[in-house]
Amino acid sequence: MSRADEIFISMCRDILQNGFSSEGQKVRAKWADGTPAHTIKKFGVVNRYDLEKEFPILTLRPTNYRAAIDELLWIWQRKSNNIKDLNSKIWDSWADENGSIGKAYGYQLKIKHKYPEGEFDQVDRVIYDLKNNPYSRRIIVNMYNHADLNEMNLYPCAYSITFNVTGNKLNAVLNQRSQDVLVANNWNVSQYAILVHMFAKVCGLKVGELVHVIADAHIYDRHIPLIEELISRKTYDAPKLIINPDVKDFYDFKVEDFVLEGYKAGPQIKNIPVAI
Repeated sequence: MSRADEIFISMCRDILQNGFSSEGQKVRAKWADGTPAHTIKKFGVVNRYDLEKEFPILTLRPTNYRAAIDELLWIWQRKSNNIKDLNSKIWDSWADENGSIGKAYGYQLKIKHKYPEGEFDQVDRVIYDLKNNPYSRRIIVNMYNHADLNEMNLYPCAYSITFNVTGNKLNAVLNQRSQDVLVANNWNVSQYAILVHMFAKVCGLKVGELVHVIADAHIYDRHIPLIEELISRKTYDAPKLIINPDVKDFYDFKVEDFVLEGYKAGPQIKNIPVAI
């Protein structure tokens, strides 16, 4: 069993056994048939992944890590807020007629800010600090810009990340306001594990821990039987992450520069109902 599987199973069992149900409350989300989409949730879930030991991807079912990486590069490397720059349809329902998701995600990362050392956007500031002042306790990226929330088609879910170097290891704390555990949990974990690997590689560091803090970790009512079946499945060993050694610049990474060697997983869950 991979450590990612172990963490996921434990989290899901805790939510199902000890979580708080929204039944009887007024909820925003609805199913396609108009029925309220209720959840059972846990507040303040914290999961830790040692990236030096293994790449944290589920083997209970396959995670489409190539699509996850593409979305990560869309936000962090291309700094785009337009679905025309994305190679999947996961953001289509949040885009306007021009393909824009508003002033969200990549839009926030490309805004330049003034510092004593010059002008940087948030991504370039991380790279500068990791190379020039790696033991700073101020290496933070934040996409939850209150001034622009009214122009975002969706408020950021994974909204901030704090980087911290211990010795020669790069660690990160990912903060997420809300998460659909079945649909998005390992997608986000895989993405931000890749991001830590990317920054570590181009800044001459090794990877350390990824700490994932979820304020509202929830399982939708119609997902409960799917989760129960999923966490009862057979698991496999974690795959090995292979990164193209020739890439030296953060902005040169491509999806195909990341390969999971020996990735084995159970069958995919199909036709997952999605709350809107």
